[in-house]
Amino acid sequence: MDFSDWLKEIAPMVTALGVSIGVLQLWNTKRQAVTLFEDALAKEYREITGKLPTAALLGELLPAELMQAHLPDFYRYFDLSNNQIFLRQMGRISKRTWVFWVDGIQTNFARPAFAKSWEDIGRRSNKDFSELRRLIAEDFKSDPKQW
Repeated sequence: MDFSDWLKEIAPMVTALGVSIGVLQLWNTKRQAVTLFEDALAKEYREITGKLPTAALLGELLPAELMQAHLPDFYRYFDLSNNQIFLRQMGRISKRTWVFWVDGIQTNFARPAFAKSWEDIGRRSNKDFSELRRLIAEDFKSDPKQW
């Protein structure tokens, strides 16, 4: 067997190896992009909750005037939550991250200030927040990616 025969024999294996490495690189790039995207949403969450009174995050009921003063912040939180649900529906959020986020959304909705704000905003926002409304109706149990 001369060199050209040997080259013809290994060429398909080298090609397959190259394709496999390319696929792994694409998969890794996609995973990194998803992680960066999820991190950006987590940063937005921290920015929004950073504007809310600590008492609300600790599960305390806020005085009416403080609730009213922070209604725009609660609105932004509900809007972000609705967006997170939509993005999970579209497959842009990983299952692992979604499990963590939905637990956080449910925990926040159990806090009196969030529940009271949602009662007001949900009533006044008509048909907005459809994804969030569905998640609440399904007791935070269903995966939006399956909707």
